[in-house]
Parts: sequence; C-alpha cells; structure tokens
Amino acid sequence: MSLAEKILQGDIRSAARLMRDIDDGLRSSLEELKQLYPHTGRAYIIGLTGPPGAGKSTLVDQLTAAYRKAGKRVGVVAIDPTSPFTGGAILGDRIRMNRHADDDGVFIRSLATRGHLGGLSRSTGNVVNVMDAMGMDIVIIETVGVGQDEIDIVRMAHTTAVVMVPGLGDDIQAIKAGILEIGDVFVVNKGDREGADRTVRELSAMLDMKPSKPGEWQAKVLKTEAQCNRGIDELVAEMEAHRGFLFSSGAINHLLEERNASMFMDLLKDRLFSEFFSHIKVNGRFRQIIDDMMSRKKDPYTAVEEVLTEETGRVKWTGSA
Repeated sequence: MSLAEKILQGDIRSAARLMRDIDDGLRSSLEELKQLYPHTGRAYIIGLTGPPGAGKSTLVDQLTAAYRKAGKRVGVVAIDPTSPFTGGAILGDRIRMNRHADDDGVFIRSLATRGHLGGLSRSTGNVVNVMDAMGMDIVIIETVGVGQDEIDIVRMAHTTAVVMVPGLGDDIQAIKAGILEIGDVFVVNKGDREGADRTVRELSAMLDMKPSKPGEWQAKVLKTEAQCNRGIDELVAEMEAHRGFLFSSGAINHLLEERNASMFMDLLKDRLFSEFFSHIKVNGRFRQIIDDMMSRKKDPYTAVEEVLTEETGRVKWTGSA
C-alpha cells in the first residue's frame, strides 16, 4: 500500500512520514499528495499571526483543548524560524503543547521556515492538505512571528486571528503592517498587563474607521489571558461566527478560489525555478553568468532573458518535488 492509502485508513505513522518527505522535498511525496488531494477540503483552517512574544503558542494550546472538548480532531502546524547561520530551528512549540502528546485526536507538526519569507514554511500548504486528508476537523497554523510581513497566512487560512500584546507600540504597528486588512479576529493577549484595555480601544477605534462595504464581515477585538485560559471560549465563538458568515454569505467560494489560485501559482513558480536553475548550475552556465556580470560584460536582465529562451526549449518535466 502507498503512504496515501495508509493515511486514508488512519495510519498516523504514515502521515508523519509523508510530512517529513514533503519537508525534505522528496519527489516521491508528489505522487502521494496527488492521491490525497481529492480527499481534502473538509478541514477548517485557522491561522494565528502576530509578533514574537505575543503568546501565540499558548493560545494555540488553549484553542486545541477547547476544540477537543467539543469533540473535534485538531491538527497543528507550528512554524519556527530557521537560523541563517546554522540552518537549524528550535521547534519549541511542541514543548508548549506537550499536554496533547498522548491525545490521538491531536496531531502536531513543527516546520522550519528554511529561509522562506511571509511567516510560513514552503511546505506548509502540503502539510495542511495531509492533515485535512487524514480527517482533522480543525487545522491551526501558527506563523513564525516575524512581525509585519506575515501575509501568506491570509491566503491559506479560512479565519485569520491577529494576536497582539500591550506595550509594543501596537497602534503604530497596526498602521505600518496593514493588519486591519489581514485579521478576521483581533486578539489582545496577556490581557492582565498594564495597557491592555487601551490597546483594545485603539484597535477597535481603527477598525471603526476602516472603510467597509455593506454585508462585509465586521472584525472584533477580543481580550484574552491564554496562560490562565481566560477569554478562550469567547475567541472560539468568534471564530465559529466568522466561519458561519463565510458560508452563509457565500464568501467562502471567493476565499477558496483565491487559495487554490495561490497554491497553483506557488507550485508553478517553485517548479519552474527548480527546473531552470538546477540545469544552469550543473552545466556551469550560472557561474559564467555571474562572472560576466562581475566584469560588466553582461547585465542580469539580458542573462535572464537568454536563460528563459534557452531553457523553455530544453526543459523536460521530471516530476521532481
């Protein structure tokens, strides 16, 4: 039996193995993903984004417990930053969510960014699809926490929660990062800290000033204390309210269309770059281009045009990941 067939029969070990192969970029994982894709589309995907230290991991832990209490199976994809020097990642979210380790209804997978920008790992979408196919009702994605450029999550999650904390200049951050457009729910975590109510008021005021069309979802600002499990039920209720809105208003169709288009374009870009670059690197063309650029014999724009012209006539799709 293939890994995909085993996963569809509920084999957790096979799912873990396929996720590892996906993250390692093994070409064999593509065939397994092709088999699993028709069985996806049932899980509800929640994204949590926000600055480092906002308590996202603790919130994910509490949300997981709340959904498990409601009888839902939960998958968690936790993204951690990769060191630009060693290439390593701590993957510490498993420690914070350790109490779910023995729960068969919870599957936690940590991923390193491996240099990918936007708050997610390059393999996040495929890992989410595996969790979807293996029967997870809810999949929670926790972004890496890099701050103002975590917009990839919006294209992947059905409901995106932006997590803030008092005392980080949140009003300025909100304006700079454009998070008013990113979030479906806003969470001011660590609500026992001084200034929490002020942060809630400022974010609420900004949301009130945000232009909106009739019938659009009106995001709310909630205050939580994840460490003490306060405000979690209200947060889950608001996420479920947004989920209901998406389906009742028909907005889910547009969201899924954008998600599928984004997935296709990302895969196409990765595949084309992999095919083209690997060839010019192996045959020495890349080294020659760099040398010519260094000596100003050739500009990079012409070099790209020449490579595209040459490679589009050569490339034969090999099925590499």
